[in-house]
Amino acid sequence: MAPEIAPRTATVELTFSPLPVHVRTARLVATAVARRGGVEETLLDEVRLAVGEACSRAVEAHQQQCPAEPVRVELRDGADRFEVVVTDRVPNDDPAAGGTPEVSPDLAELNGNLNLGFAVIAGLADDVNISSTPSGVEITMSWPAKKD
Repeated sequence: MAPEIAPRTATVELTFSPLPVHVRTARLVATAVARRGGVEETLLDEVRLAVGEACSRAVEAHQQQCPAEPVRVELRDGADRFEVVVTDRVPNDDPAAGGTPEVSPDLAELNGNLNLGFAVIAGLADDVNISSTPSGVEITMSWPAKKD
């Protein structure tokens, strides 16, 4: 009897200084990994736009609050989903933000378009989870993927 092999998950991690010019690179890498991971061609523009929006939001927040901290992007290509996690390190002093998937009022004040950006991301990704913690915001987005 052959041993059971667990589904392979490839992970690509990017960290970049909070400069708008690096958002384009994150979009290009995300699109390439999504394509390789089996995301349908018709969804690649949505991946590109959602990753761009999430990274732009993180860059703007970092520039205002912690310009020396890098933005982190993790791309996971799993058996049936392609997942992107964009993490910022903008401190959130709101004690109620301890891991809840809501954006605190303090965080929303960092950028007047923050909530609009989250709405755009939610409209582009198949599944979205936004977690606000004292150490920053993590946006997890995913799309269906088919393996050949």
